[in-house]
Amino acid sequence: MNSTNPAVYFYFSKNKQWLEELEKLRTFVLDCGLSEELKWGVPCYTLQQKNVCLLHVFKEYCALLFVKGALLKDAQGLLVQQTENTQAARQLRFTNVREIVEREVVVKAYVQEAIAIEKSGLKVGFKANTEFAVPAEFRQKLAEMPALKTAFAALTPGRQRAYLICFSAAKQAKTREARVDKWLPQILSGKGLDD
Repeated sequence: MNSTNPAVYFYFSKNKQWLEELEKLRTFVLDCGLSEELKWGVPCYTLQQKNVCLLHVFKEYCALLFVKGALLKDAQGLLVQQTENTQAARQLRFTNVREIVEREVVVKAYVQEAIAIEKSGLKVGFKANTEFAVPAEFRQKLAEMPALKTAFAALTPGRQRAYLICFSAAKQAKTREARVDKWLPQILSGKGLDD
């Protein structure tokens, strides 16, 4: 088993509700030979500095998230796509430690398959940003403001996608318009939603 990384200890100490489950998943992942790092404030397990999987918690469950989970065969049908807009990642979700212990062989098999995918160099095929809806409210602003069109085009594809998803998620035109107005300064300054 690879050793634990002291940089992630705080994560385990702060998640009392899921501590036993997290520790068990951590052991399984480390048994598979991955290195433990702290990324995005959560334990991330890597192979030669490439992200393979990570642990995270939610109110109702804890999860082992596979960064390239969409490429896993998922023979057991256990992987969950967190949201409809999630393209690559998939989760194995758990609500108690007994469930994790009973699925040790399966969990480790999924981790080993994820490692094999990383070693092979396979990449997830992402949808092009042109496949995401551009709400009418944002299209209108782009037409009215050439500087906005230029700034938006200069953003990375991931940042563009995040804005399009954010704007499109609103059901009412009034809300979409408010979101577009709210984020205009951020876009014009070349920043993403989370920058």
